[in-house]
Amino acid sequence: MALWCSIRTFAKHASELGNQQPAEPIFFVKPNNCIQTEGDIQVSTHPGSVHHEVECVIRLNQDLQIDAIAVGLDLTDRDTQSKLRQEQLPWSKGKCFRASAVLGNFVNWSGSFESLCDPSNYLQLELIVNDEVRQRELLSSMSITPSEQYEDLIRWAPIQSGDYLFTGTPSGVAQLFPGDKLKATLQTTDGEVISTIESVCV
Repeated sequence: MALWCSIRTFAKHASELGNQQPAEPIFFVKPNNCIQTEGDIQVSTHPGSVHHEVECVIRLNQDLQIDAIAVGLDLTDRDTQSKLRQEQLPWSKGKCFRASAVLGNFVNWSGSFESLCDPSNYLQLELIVNDEVRQRELLSSMSITPSEQYEDLIRWAPIQSGDYLFTGTPSGVAQLFPGDKLKATLQTTDGEVISTIESVCV
């Protein structure tokens, strides 16, 4: 099992970090033992800064199509990532640390990859930290869609049943601190929360 993570898929997020918007999907991979599904988010014990990135996560079925979707957090050690990027070195240490892939509950999704960004479905990501909205965006505003990400992956990547696709984060990423209380959600057109993460940073 692998976690295929796509970057800069929301134009505003690329801009807020001073990055160019890529012309095609770009990925990094997290090992599956980065996954955390419950419990506190460890911030104080991590030897670096931990930043939040809320995302829609897709789980693939045996036919390599969408099995289910969930809200996820791609936690990032931004200082370490930035330092490694400046040195033109791989930045696994900034992305693949313990419990850096937090997953909410998965819900079945019978639609296509394209349907995730259909405006009529009104799928929306939201992250609230200490009662403050940090990130909120419709999937329909993605500049590199899950469909485009998947079409690129299927051409070259050894994807398999049970793999996850982290589809990228909207703008508003920021550092987490001990004591922060967060709630991440994936919502539908009528405001129904279909997947959630609630946790405390320690």
